[in-house]
Amino acid sequence: MTTDVWLPYEASSVEGLPAASDAGLTYRFWDGGTEYPADPADCVFYVVPYMEPAETVVPPLVHMTSLRVVQTLTAGVDHMRSGLTHLAPGVRLCNARGVHEASTAELTLTLILASLRGVPRFVEGQRLQEWRSGFYPALADKSVLIVGYGSIGAAIEDRLAPFECARVARVARSERTTARGPVLPLTDLPRLLPEADVVILSTPLTDSTKGLVNADFLARMKDGALLVNVARGPVVDTKALLAELETGRLTAALDVTDPEPLPPGHPLWRAPGVLISPHVGGSSSAFLPRAKRLLAAQLRRYAAGEPLGNVVLET
Repeated sequence: MTTDVWLPYEASSVEGLPAASDAGLTYRFWDGGTEYPADPADCVFYVVPYMEPAETVVPPLVHMTSLRVVQTLTAGVDHMRSGLTHLAPGVRLCNARGVHEASTAELTLTLILASLRGVPRFVEGQRLQEWRSGFYPALADKSVLIVGYGSIGAAIEDRLAPFECARVARVARSERTTARGPVLPLTDLPRLLPEADVVILSTPLTDSTKGLVNADFLARMKDGALLVNVARGPVVDTKALLAELETGRLTAALDVTDPEPLPPGHPLWRAPGVLISPHVGGSSSAFLPRAKRLLAAQLRRYAAGEPLGNVVLET
């Protein structure tokens, strides 16, 4: 019976892992390097290295004929989907729910506040030694729409609570009720978009959300509204967004772009009213301890034959 577990961290650095001798597991360290740590055919539990491209982390799947679990360290799993056809029936794909919520929600609030209060303008003014005073928009009394209300969307709303927003509306694929209020279906977007001062995208990238924010979506947003994307770049039609930014009717704060990384010379860099961060929503000091706690918990469940958490797909 094969027992290999591929980890992107040395097993000795992950507190709470089941002891290899007790669990009958063999821990192998692989962080995306050019050489595999062992025969991929012996891997039963594959922890996907974080922030490595799909062309690095997907190819081993072809050879992992004994695989039972794929555990990502990302909230979204779209980068792994191209390799799922190679997996045997019954393989569980798990995401990193619980790892990125705090960091991503924190950055979302940072982007909103920086954009509204004119921080990029102040930074430029400091560089030019110009005193750029005046009145700037506040988040207080604004209407906010969160598109994609999973654990990250909920964490964003938790952090919006102290800012005295006039209203927070929630939209997701499935309609439901939460402690903070109703989550409305995506079909309600045409009605909700004209009412929102800030539209936050925190939806996963799927076939149904790719290009969701198209010319029609953007045209329905109210004049002067701010679009914040902490989801995935392809959720937004970049050409359509550029058209709105160039007119000055909308502004945007983007942690993700399409294409990504955004190449030098791309018009988004120079578009008016846009603030860009380089896909750092989850990559903060909060990531590593949460990621290691998740891995230890998942492997304890696996070793004990208990149901895993965060299962998003079973082949």
